[in-house]
Amino acid sequence: MIERRRAVRLALMRSTIHLVTARDCVALRPVLAPVQERNLYVGSPFGRRITGMDVGALVAYGRALLEERPRTIAQLAKLLGERWPDRDATSLAYAIRNLVPLVQVPPRGLWGQSGQSVCTTAEAWLGRPLASERGPGKLIKRYLAGFGPATVRDIQTWSGLLGLQEVVERLRLRTFHDQRGNVLYDLPRAPRPDPDTPAPSRFLPDYDNALLAHADRARIFTQANQPGQLIGKPTFLVDGFLRGTWKIVRQKTRATLTLAPFERLSKRDRAALTSEGARLLAFAAGDTHADGIRFTRLTVWEAFAPEPTNASASRASCSQSLSEAVATVSHSFMSRP
Repeated sequence: MIERRRAVRLALMRSTIHLVTARDCVALRPVLAPVQERNLYVGSPFGRRITGMDVGALVAYGRALLEERPRTIAQLAKLLGERWPDRDATSLAYAIRNLVPLVQVPPRGLWGQSGQSVCTTAEAWLGRPLASERGPGKLIKRYLAGFGPATVRDIQTWSGLLGLQEVVERLRLRTFHDQRGNVLYDLPRAPRPDPDTPAPSRFLPDYDNALLAHADRARIFTQANQPGQLIGKPTFLVDGFLRGTWKIVRQKTRATLTLAPFERLSKRDRAALTSEGARLLAFAAGDTHADGIRFTRLTVWEAFAPEPTNASASRASCSQSLSEAVATVSHSFMSRP
């Protein structure tokens, strides 16, 4: 799909790279333009270094260079630096990256291949203009279709857009309240399973939107782990909660799926992960001989956590034991010469 220009990689939500269909690129990039602009002028030092410039002229020249032929950011910076030698060339290039809709061209993003991040404009690559609609209403509904019910803060955290309260209130949505009294919005006819519906075990790739789609990540992260330490790592879910990390280890023509749980897993959970893991291996490493699935040895949490005596056993004692374990390990490392 990337080679046929039916899918593209570009900066969208939160100004990070996403892989989307060409149709979504055309529709979503104009809506998320404020996110890219804020990332330039507020979230980076590059915006300050173009203060006082004719930004329109910069954008026009940068666009022309990239439509002449795809270039890397470094190549673009060199050419822009020659045109504006009194300015920081890298800042000029990143201004184009944020202010012009750029897509990464193949082989970047192709399965089993790699290459430099070489970019051109979305319009030149797809051969059509971007949509004129910049209202976020459709984007909000798309978000709720995947992650609702959710708060306005959830939507803003996922998208990077700000000031969505009035927009959300104008949409015809159903409202609920969570345990803290926060207003949750959802599509009127969206499925809302019974709370006791079991959530199947799932493997998530690094930077999966399921981990990044909520302002309150306690709905997917347990007390045993911290979001900041795990974002960007492949993780797996048990009963809808993040319970460990995974990786596929390749050795020549063999591949092993290794799971590192944060907590003691029941036999049923291990069996479910093994079944789902076999599907993952077949998909991600089908060109090799699957060597099986391996659970790593007990983590610090498991080694020091007491065995629960019943289903209602409190996690508080486990947290205390973990704190004592961390203190012991820290003291051990600090005592070394």
